Amino acid sequence: MIAILDYGAGNITSVKNLLFSLKVNFVVTSDLEVLEKSEKIIFPGVGHAEFAMLRLNELKLVNFIQNYTKPFLGICLGMQLMCNHSEEGNTKGLGIIPTKVKRFPDKDIIPHMGWNEVNFHYNLSIFQGIPQNSDFYFVHSYYVEENPFCVARCNYILEFCCAVQKDNFYGVQFHPEKSSELGKKIMLNFLNL
Repeated sequence: MIAILDYGAGNITSVKNLLFSLKVNFVVTSDLEVLEKSEKIIFPGVGHAEFAMLRLNELKLVNFIQNYTKPFLGICLGMQLMCNHSEEGNTKGLGIIPTKVKRFPDKDIIPHMGWNEVNFHYNLSIFQGIPQNSDFYFVHSYYVEENPFCVARCNYILEFCCAVQKDNFYGVQFHPEKSSELGKKIMLNFLNL
């Protein structure tokens, strides 16, 4: 069973619709017992980092996520929360990816919203079958800094890390669930890990 982690700050509906279209069995939950039995976890995120981390702490999910050993996919805020720290609310993250999340410097042209090119490493399994420099859909005002686990980059105001992978943890800043057929392919690749 695939679990969509429901912590009150995720774009659950779009992710659910994508999984429905892929005919995947899944559950939306924050129940620790259910999450422990899951084969994979999708960690969507839309909202504020500080609120999201408060919810994860209230639900007693922080330690569980940090020690999860099966495939785990963070989307947008979900990826950002995997980092050490976010400037959004001066928030401590999950500490899985050793880097910081910063606000884009030019307030006049944020959020970064719409389609943009992604440059990635071909050897990463979730990008199999995706042409280099493909466009994916973004909506965010904060970005993940360069780090040793960055596996894809995008350019908006500055070059930033838009995908990470460390052990069983994967993260994408863009929204696969809003990125048409290529986004569907990313999700299928993750589900087939």
